[in-house]
Amino acid sequence: MDKRSQKYRRMYARIFRILGDLTPLRADCGQLCGAACCKGDAQTGMRLFPHEESVLSVTETPDGGRLCVCDGSCDRKSRPLACRIFPFFPTVDDRGRIFVEPDMRAARLCPLIANADEILFDRRFFRALRRVGKILSRDPECRAYLREVTEEIDTFAAFLG
Repeated sequence: MDKRSQKYRRMYARIFRILGDLTPLRADCGQLCGAACCKGDAQTGMRLFPHEESVLSVTETPDGGRLCVCDGSCDRKSRPLACRIFPFFPTVDDRGRIFVEPDMRAARLCPLIANADEILFDRRFFRALRRVGKILSRDPECRAYLREVTEEIDTFAAFLG
């Protein structure tokens, strides 16, 4: 394994340790929606963060993207980062500051987004995710990815009104 792969393996191992078993709620949110985010097939998956394939098995998409395919059941310790933080994302502003925001692309699937004003979220999850965002933002490719996805989320949110 080359130095670059080792670097990313260490970074994602650290990120996964920081997040641990934390989720947005202290309870299993899958009970609210029948685990809608964990329903999948051989064509369904989560987009990977840059170089996350160094720690996960990956499927190439026709457009050259990288997915971790999900059939609806997984070893929770082997989930990609996108699954671990769903339905939130560490967004980055023009000054490079990290914020944790709802990923509005998940609005039609996840009741946490639609009912965010009424839910008592686990603050430890948000602190950990902000810390993860800061780690990711130190890497140029990951920072570019955070900005790209932040723009996608902002654009999607603008359409939702």
